[in-house]
Amino acid sequence: MNPRLAAARALSAVLSGKASLGSSLPEVLGKVDARDRGLTQELAFGTARWQPRLAGLADKLLQKPFKAADRDVEALLLVGLYQLFHTRIPAHAAIGETVGCVDKLKKPWAKGLLNAVLRRAQREGEAMLAELEHDPVIRVAHPRWLQKALKAHWPEHWEAICAANNAHPPMMLRVNRRQVSRDAYLAELQAAGIDAHPCEFSEDGIRLVAPCDVHQLPGFAEGRVSVQDEAAQLAASLLDLAPGQRVLDACCAPGGKTCHLLEREPQLAGLIALDLEPKRLVRVRENLERLHLQAELVADDARATERWWDGKPFQRILLDAPCSATGVIRRHPDIKLTRQADDIAPLAALQGEMLDALWPTLDVGGILLYATCSVLPTENREVIGAFLERTPGARELDLPGGFGLQQPHGRQLLPQESGHDGFYYAKLIKIAAQPRGHHQ
Repeated sequence: MNPRLAAARALSAVLSGKASLGSSLPEVLGKVDARDRGLTQELAFGTARWQPRLAGLADKLLQKPFKAADRDVEALLLVGLYQLFHTRIPAHAAIGETVGCVDKLKKPWAKGLLNAVLRRAQREGEAMLAELEHDPVIRVAHPRWLQKALKAHWPEHWEAICAANNAHPPMMLRVNRRQVSRDAYLAELQAAGIDAHPCEFSEDGIRLVAPCDVHQLPGFAEGRVSVQDEAAQLAASLLDLAPGQRVLDACCAPGGKTCHLLEREPQLAGLIALDLEPKRLVRVRENLERLHLQAELVADDARATERWWDGKPFQRILLDAPCSATGVIRRHPDIKLTRQADDIAPLAALQGEMLDALWPTLDVGGILLYATCSVLPTENREVIGAFLERTPGARELDLPGGFGLQQPHGRQLLPQESGHDGFYYAKLIKIAAQPRGHHQ
């Protein structure tokens, strides 16, 4: 399959609300020549990244919008525009190859339309985009609801957040301290000709100057190192692990934090890695096996403690709660297409329910670390503030300074162009058990 057609097929599933790129792209990649898979991914991810801007230009170029049944043609047009304005592909190739894909859509009318629109974009697109720039949605390439939310919550930072979201994410590594020190591994990378720097906030973190295939990393297969963003690596140190503790990692997939907890404290009494979907636990198991680590994997709803909890309290709980993922848009740019403003309140409600359900499983004196990869306070400081108000035995602990922005509750990391993702942490300690018969 032509890489442009493959990218458009993956994107049209996203545009019609049927899939994320994470599920639609693998299906088409198998039908593309191996040598074209990189281009297919670049076209799909890049078009999603700049979609709000490209769609604004398409609206101006088209006499009338596409019907819902023609999402495939719309996706192909966006892929064509992406090539013209965001890649080094020569314009004649971008237009010719993209228009040539129409034959496979069985929509002969679309050929002349795409050809005319892309040729006009080549001639007049730069001037049109300049005219459209007064609209912040076009300028920062974020959907209006999100652009407005970021501006409202982070008036001083919102444009920098958008710029970081639109940049290519850096590749970060986590050194397995059971096997090798960070300094020693940095020396191994240097010897292998791979440029890298230590991360600023994570003691186990390394940032590569340029991304590479994991199989080029010394000792990757043997479990000496893993790929994980610096912000996500902070969870393990913030939990204050010690030998003999029983730990719960709730919402654990794909298992990066699960593995880091076990790397940092080899003498835990046990770790339960819990996730809602059995198929997501497959990745967790693979990660544990590569790193020669062991945890008890459980597939269930974290809120249904009566089903999976044995009644023995945990001394540490990591709740990496389901969220809008607005802090990791640069890694998953289709979030711009799949998330809507009215998703946020139900997510915040779910986060509160999870805190309420898990709190009784925590030992008195135990610590719960709440984390999300969201930059929206509705899912972060507001969720924690509301939980503390309704939970008499809960107190907040200070998080060590240095990373992120201090909030009324917890600390917020905003995505940094060559640094960490957007992330949020709050640390709670249980100072007293709930009175019997107390229900939230």
